[in-house]
Amino acid sequence: MSRARTRVIPCLLLKGDSLVKSVKFKDYRYIGDPINTVRIFNELEVDELVFLDITASKESRSPNFKLLENIASECFMPLAYGGGLRTLSDVRTIFNIGFEKVVINSAAFSNPDLIPEIVEIYGSQAVVGSIDYKSNIFKRFHVYSNGGSKKQDPSPKEWASHLETKGVGEILLTSIERDGTWNGYDIKMVKEISQSLSVPLIANGGAGTVEHLGEVVKMGGASAVAVGSMVVYQKKDMGVLVNFPDKNKLKDVLG
Repeated sequence: MSRARTRVIPCLLLKGDSLVKSVKFKDYRYIGDPINTVRIFNELEVDELVFLDITASKESRSPNFKLLENIASECFMPLAYGGGLRTLSDVRTIFNIGFEKVVINSAAFSNPDLIPEIVEIYGSQAVVGSIDYKSNIFKRFHVYSNGGSKKQDPSPKEWASHLETKGVGEILLTSIERDGTWNGYDIKMVKEISQSLSVPLIANGGAGTVEHLGEVVKMGGASAVAVGSMVVYQKKDMGVLVNFPDKNKLKDVLG
C-alpha cells in the first residue's frame, strides 16, 4: 500500500482585514488582500489552507466572521481557521461558513472542555491542536498562548500529549524562534513530539526551501508541513509574491 502524499499547507496570518507575515511572532509585514491570495492559491492547486487570526485571542475578540465567509466562498480547497475561538458557538459558525477544521490554541487553556465538545459533535478530524513554543534563557521549552504573548507551564511534548487525550485529530507545532527566519524547521523538537504521538503532526516555523520540507518529514517524522514566508515572498528579503513550490520538486524531496 503506498504512503499517503505529504500535505504542504500554506499557513496565512490575518491581522484585521489584511494578510501579514511575522518574524518570530513580531515585525509584521503587510502581504496583501486575503481574497486575492486565496484566488492565486486556487489556481496553484494547493492541498489545503490554514488561516490564523494572530491578534484575536490577544485582544479577547471574536473572529472576523464576515471576512472568513468571503474567504470560504472563494476557496476551492479544504480550509482550517484558528484565532479567537472561545466557545462552541464560535466553532459552529466557522463550520457553517464552510471551513472544514478549526485550530485551537489559547482556548485549550481557558476553556478545557471546548475540544472534547467539538470532537463529540464534529469528530476528531475537524480539530487541530495548535502549539506555539520557544525556549527560555535556561534552554527550557515552554508553550505560549494568546498569539505567543502568554507563557504556559507545560513543555511542548507534555502539551501535545494532553491535546491528544482531549481528542484532537492532528497537531500544528510552531517554533516561535524559527517563525519567518527561512532557516529550516526545528527538526529535533518535531522528532521528539512526532515519536510520542499517534496523531499526525504538522511542522511549522522556519521553512525556506523545499529541501527543508523534505528534512522535517524524513528526519523529523512530520506528517505534513506548513509554509509561510516561502509562499508569500519571492525570496528572503525580497518583495511579496504569492507562489507555491513546483509539484515535481516537492515529489522529489518528500518521496
